[in-house]
Amino acid sequence: MGRRPYVLLSCAMSIDGYIDDATDERLLLSNDSDLDRVDAVRAEADAILVGAATVRRDDPRLLVRSPRHRELRVARGLPPSPTKVTVTGSGDLDPAARFFTVGDADRIVYCGSAAWDKTRERLGHLATVVDGGEPVDPARVLADLAGRGVGRLMVEGGAQVHAQFLAAGLADELHLVLAPFFVGDGRAPRFVGDGRFPWHPGRRARVAEVRQIDDVVLVRYALSDRCPAG
Repeated sequence: MGRRPYVLLSCAMSIDGYIDDATDERLLLSNDSDLDRVDAVRAEADAILVGAATVRRDDPRLLVRSPRHRELRVARGLPPSPTKVTVTGSGDLDPAARFFTVGDADRIVYCGSAAWDKTRERLGHLATVVDGGEPVDPARVLADLAGRGVGRLMVEGGAQVHAQFLAAGLADELHLVLAPFFVGDGRAPRFVGDGRFPWHPGRRARVAEVRQIDDVVLVRYALSDRCPAG
């Protein structure tokens, strides 16, 4: 088994720590300039991972948007967009979701062992379905991705997936964007919930960069020695 991929977590949240509100419509936390930054970070990744709940709720395309970034990837011998990855315990995924139907990127689904047969039958040729353990084990996912040549993984959420990678100590870098408003609704999802994390008052994460991007602020945290400063 090779070295696990470099894992970069990316999240935007309100001042009071929420990543969405409690309505059916998606809350826009970022701005155009920061979305361009995120697109550039995506373009540097070999794969982008989101949880199944994010696929169901947000129906993301998970593609590199900028034609220039896509062209640069192709010039390096890479596909225009990174491999799409999702994790699911139950296999409850809609084959018509844009994760499966938009773009030519490879698609990998890591599912719980008990749902593996059902998920393979449901998705057919739309994705490679991999037994991720019961429950799905982030370390097992990373080991499999490493075997597929993934050296850099961008994790875009949601809250449960971020918490799993953080609690397991499998994150190298965190990009946390702070939006200039409050949500103030306990029904809304937070960045992460309760958990035992490697970073606590006795072991602080290192701040690698702080940058204002129009009306939001990016804080880049180094969570391992693999993360470069500056």
